[in-house]
Amino acid sequence: MEVGLAEPGESAEFDAKSFRRQLEDKLRSAAAAADAGYPENEGLVIDPETGIPLLKAFRADGQRPSAKRLEQEIKARMPERSLMGIVARTAYWVEWWRRFGPPSGNEPKLTDPLGRYVIVMFVKGTNMGPSEAARHIPGVSGHELSYVANKHFSIVLLNEAIADLVNAHARLDISQAWGDGTTVAADGTHMDTYLDNLLSETSVRYGKPGGIAYHHVSDTYIALFTHFIPCGVWEAVYIIEGLLKNTSEVQPTTVHADTQGQSFPVFALAHLLGFDLMPRIRNWKELTFYRPSKQTEYVHIDALFGEPGKHVIDFDLIESQFRHLMRVAVSVCEGTISSSTLLKCLRSGSRKNATYAAFREVGRVIRTVQLLRYLSDAPLRRRVTAATNKVESFNGFSQWIGFGNRGVIADNDPIEQEKAMKFNALLTNAVIFHNALDIAEIVRQLLRRDGRSTRRTWRTSRRT
Repeated sequence: MEVGLAEPGESAEFDAKSFRRQLEDKLRSAAAAADAGYPENEGLVIDPETGIPLLKAFRADGQRPSAKRLEQEIKARMPERSLMGIVARTAYWVEWWRRFGPPSGNEPKLTDPLGRYVIVMFVKGTNMGPSEAARHIPGVSGHELSYVANKHFSIVLLNEAIADLVNAHARLDISQAWGDGTTVAADGTHMDTYLDNLLSETSVRYGKPGGIAYHHVSDTYIALFTHFIPCGVWEAVYIIEGLLKNTSEVQPTTVHADTQGQSFPVFALAHLLGFDLMPRIRNWKELTFYRPSKQTEYVHIDALFGEPGKHVIDFDLIESQFRHLMRVAVSVCEGTISSSTLLKCLRSGSRKNATYAAFREVGRVIRTVQLLRYLSDAPLRRRVTAATNKVESFNGFSQWIGFGNRGVIADNDPIEQEKAMKFNALLTNAVIFHNALDIAEIVRQLLRRDGRSTRRTWRTSRRT
C-alpha cells in the first residue's frame, strides 16, 4: 500500500474489508488490554458515576549522583562562545551556506559569500535590523545586508540549510544519547508583530496581537521544521504538514502534541499517513471514548464509554468510504493537496458529507485507541511529557536567541515573516549543534582523565 497501512509481509490485497478489520482489531485489542490491566493500574481511577478518568501524578525519578556530577563537570568546562563565532564555525564545518545564492542559480557575485552569508544569518536569526547591525559590524552596510537577505535567501533554501544542520547533528554520537530521532514534538509559541500586517491577529490564548512560531522538535532537541502561522489558525492542521515537509534524514514516525492535537480529522490523517499521533492529555472531561459495537461491554472500564449502546463506531461507513479515504491520503502523500488545507476543509466541512463523516469515524477509532494506551501505560505518559517539555524548552531558547527589536517581528510581509522564523530556527539549530560538539569534546576529556586515573590506581596497587 502506498500510504503504508498494509501490515509487513501481507500478500493479500489491502481492501476495504482489510482496513475495517484492522481498525476493529486495534480498538478491541486496546480496550481489552486496558480492561484487563485496570486492577493493577495503580495510577488510574475511573469515576463509576461520570466515567471521567483520574490519573495520579507520578514522581519523577531523582537524578543519580553520577549524573549530577557529570552535569556539573560539563557546565564548568563549557567554553564561552559568541553567536557570530558559532555561525561561522558551523558554516565552515557543515557548509550550509552553500545552499544560498541568487535566484538565477549562478554563483553569488559577492567578494566573500561565506562571510556575507554568516553575517546575514546572524543578523536575521537574532532579529536585528540590518541598519542597526551595520552600525556594530564593520565593513558592511544596512543596504547590503538587506539586499543579500532578500535576494539570496528564500524559504526553500532556508529549509534545505536547516536540514543540513539536522543531518549533521544526527550523525553525532552524543545526539543519540538524547533520542533516536523516531519521535518529534510539535507546539507553537507566540511571537509579537506590529498591528498593520496581514498575519497579525489578537490571540485568544495569549491576549495580545502577533503570530505563532510552530516548531517540530526532534527527541534529540533539534528543530526539524518551522512554520509561522496566524494566531487565529487552528494549530493542529500544521502537525502533519511539518512532518511531510521535513526533508532531513531524521524521519520520525511518532508525533507528540499539546491539547491542540486532539481532533478527529488529525488523528485520522495521521493514521492514514503512517504516523503515530500521541498528544499530551490534560482535560479528560471533554473527551469521549467510542465502543466497537453496541453489544460490547467491559468489566472494569465500561464507565469510560458512557451509556451502554451509545458512542459506537460506524464501521460500515468507514468500509463504504474506503476508496475516498485512500484517494485523499495518496493525494496528500503526492503533494496534490497540502495536509493543512485538507484538515481545514475537514474541520469546516458539512457533517452530512460522507467522506467527512468517514474521516471523523476513523479519527474516533484512533483517538480512542490512543486515549486507552495513554491511560494504561505510565512510561508512555512520561515519554509524552518529556517530549512536549523538549519543544517548550526549544521555544524558550529560540526566543532568547531572537533578542533583536525586543522580540518583535518587524516585517509585515507574510513571506518575510516566515523567513524570519526560519532564520531564527537555523541559528538556534546551529547553537544546539555546536553545543553538542562542545559537550562531546568535554566528555572525551573526562573519559581520558578517568582513564589515566584508573591506570595510576592500577599501577599503585601493583606496587603495593
